[in-house]
Amino acid sequence: MKNHPMVCDLETGVCGVAGEEELGIIDFNQPKKSIEVYYVTDPICSHCWALEPVLRRFIEQYGHYFNFHTIMGGLLEKWGDGPVDPANGISGPADVVGHWREVGEYYRMPIDGTVMMNNPVQSSYPPSRVFKVIQKNQHDAIAFEYLRRAREALFVFNQNIADTSVMIDIVNKLGLDGAAIVNESEQTSGQQLLNEDFDLARNLSVRGFPTIIMMNEDNKGLKIVGGRPFVNYVEGLKQVLNFEELQPKQQPSLLSLLGKEKLLFSKEIEVMYDLEKSEVISYVKKELSSDQYEMKEILGECYITTK
Repeated sequence: MKNHPMVCDLETGVCGVAGEEELGIIDFNQPKKSIEVYYVTDPICSHCWALEPVLRRFIEQYGHYFNFHTIMGGLLEKWGDGPVDPANGISGPADVVGHWREVGEYYRMPIDGTVMMNNPVQSSYPPSRVFKVIQKNQHDAIAFEYLRRAREALFVFNQNIADTSVMIDIVNKLGLDGAAIVNESEQTSGQQLLNEDFDLARNLSVRGFPTIIMMNEDNKGLKIVGGRPFVNYVEGLKQVLNFEELQPKQQPSLLSLLGKEKLLFSKEIEVMYDLEKSEVISYVKKELSSDQYEMKEILGECYITTK
């Protein structure tokens, strides 16, 4: 810490740093959020799952600069006779497995994928509609948590997240009435909510997932397609705000983050706290007591959960 001359002044009645202003206006209000950030995604998008570590840190540290909106993009209405994703050689559910595993290994966010051979998701619309109903009736944060739990169930634990019983179970574990919400999502109004998102995605000229669009008050913005490193989103936000520097919030403590997220993979801890893979276990042991977490492993990746 720098040494500053301290002065006690009888006339001003101040003991403090010399030259400190006697009167001044201080604004303790949060800066006005002038940026809209649209995240266009889908529950079964493997690259969106891979983006989660970066997106979480971006929201945690820079979310005070923007309003965040999650938009469902409609990746898979149904499997048909022709190729769904010709570039990756995907015509049917079984073709997804190899692609998903490749994504999981490359980004180190685990993906098993055998569910797509044994009990494949036939459409991403049902879990997308459930997301929209939760978003409408509850709060964006709970809907976003539902999306996370659905992805964990699908990619890691091989559950068909378009199955009614699975969707109900995931929603129930959020403390909501799963049967009522899933039933509402299956009504015409549920599809109407989803169609509104599809229209918005088209208006934003989104053709792939994940896509993040940052837009300022003049409706000028920046589009980032696909998963990118953390610094790309920070630099993009600077550009849209026309700021030379941003003031990030301190990363949350690991205890706080785990309490909110319930499950964190090694990659997520590495990205949030700027760690190497080899440092994660010692960092977890330093930050958490043994009665606060369990450490497990799946597909060669360790993860921690709350006890």
